Amino acid sequence: MNAPSRLPASSRLISGATGDWEVVIGMEIHAQVTSEAKLFSGASTGFGAPPNSHVSLVDAAMPGMLPVLNRECVRQAIRSGLAINAAINLTSTFDRKNYFYPDLPQGYQISQFKSPIVGEGEVSVDMGEGEAITVGVERIHLEQDAGKSIHDLDPVSSYVDLNRSGVALMEIVSKPDMRSSDEAKAYVTKLRTILRYIGACDGDMDKGNLRADVNVSVRRPGEPLGTRCEIKNVNSIRFIGQAIEVEARRQIGIIEDGGTIDQETRLFDPNKGETRAMRSKEEAHDYRYFPDPDLLPLTVEQAEVDELKAALPELPDAKKARFVSDYGVTAYDAMVLTLERESADFFEAVAAAGDPKLAANWTINELFGRLNKEGLGIERSPVSAAQLGGLIGLISENVISGKIAKDLFEILWTEGGDPRELVESRGLRQVTDTGAIETVCDQVIAANPDKVEQAKAKPTLIGWFVGQVMKASGGKANPQAVNDILKRKLGI
Repeated sequence: MNAPSRLPASSRLISGATGDWEVVIGMEIHAQVTSEAKLFSGASTGFGAPPNSHVSLVDAAMPGMLPVLNRECVRQAIRSGLAINAAINLTSTFDRKNYFYPDLPQGYQISQFKSPIVGEGEVSVDMGEGEAITVGVERIHLEQDAGKSIHDLDPVSSYVDLNRSGVALMEIVSKPDMRSSDEAKAYVTKLRTILRYIGACDGDMDKGNLRADVNVSVRRPGEPLGTRCEIKNVNSIRFIGQAIEVEARRQIGIIEDGGTIDQETRLFDPNKGETRAMRSKEEAHDYRYFPDPDLLPLTVEQAEVDELKAALPELPDAKKARFVSDYGVTAYDAMVLTLERESADFFEAVAAAGDPKLAANWTINELFGRLNKEGLGIERSPVSAAQLGGLIGLISENVISGKIAKDLFEILWTEGGDPRELVESRGLRQVTDTGAIETVCDQVIAANPDKVEQAKAKPTLIGWFVGQVMKASGGKANPQAVNDILKRKLGI
């Protein structure tokens, strides 16, 4: 498989003892399909159940048990392919991938090898500062997950939990199009966002519902591909970046010392910051693939594909472009707002208050900032979209100032309530009476004659006077009115 021959940006190159190196990255993402039942049985896919409580006779590979394909998993794979503009194969087949491990009761995994459900597609990845890359996707195929071996419950024995055995996975295989750890992390983030938007995978990496096998090789810029090593089962975006950096450095060191890279499967240890050999890399013939005799070829009608395509929700790139054009927010703000579908929906509900730019500012800086600080997701926000929209409306109508708005936000966060009722009941309404504001301005000017003289020579000192007036008014004076009155009285 050949990688594209684009010229590497200098920032992507890694400096070695003998010159610059380019890292080449491809990825196999294993995404757990959103489905109540497993791929070939009716057993539950619920997370966190007691060990071996979600296991059917099919999952346990009891004699005579035959797999029955879950059609919803097929539909989710098709929707995922459509979301990345991939070719949908109307006929695909299931194969047996033979290997032996304690948590694989059948002694083989049912997967798709020669004829996957989804063919080639691509993912557009925004790298910031106007730069974007396109990562090709070679295929998406369906396969069943293995169980889980547990080694830390007993000093001499290992245990097997088959709850995960048979759960449907989509393996999303990229082309070797990424050239840095940042590109790889951005790709996984974007792909995860797309899958979450369409509801095909919840993307919860803490639960193992999305994990990556990362293929890393290094080469001199412009030279053919080097020998790759696969880093298995990396389950966080941060660890993906760290694993790539560590593995690239390891390979560069070996080559520069006159050695060669062995193609192998490795594991990343985030505590030690190193990768270590797991086993020599298997090839397809090692798994002795052959068509599964218990499953007929999978056929899908074009009409069903068209129906699924028509029902797809607005995808992140389209939503981002619409936010820029319809709401007038910056491209960066649109990107932040559309990272999660729930966040985008929240913002649109807030923007209904009538000032989209102000809504974007408050949603990103105040709400998202506070949620991040408290470790909460948007779905657990103490401040609802209706409440934040009400606060935005009060600012737009000049009922409250920005300073009062922050105080009101704190009340909404900790106590709740209706923003308008809180403003009236707690006396938070902004003072717009120019006579009252003028009185406070006169008091501040009279108390600071030395500053008055300085302000005439240095007009920027008006900011100090504005601050003093706002402080004296308890933050209730209209800032624009304060500024206008002070300019007139100070002769600036």
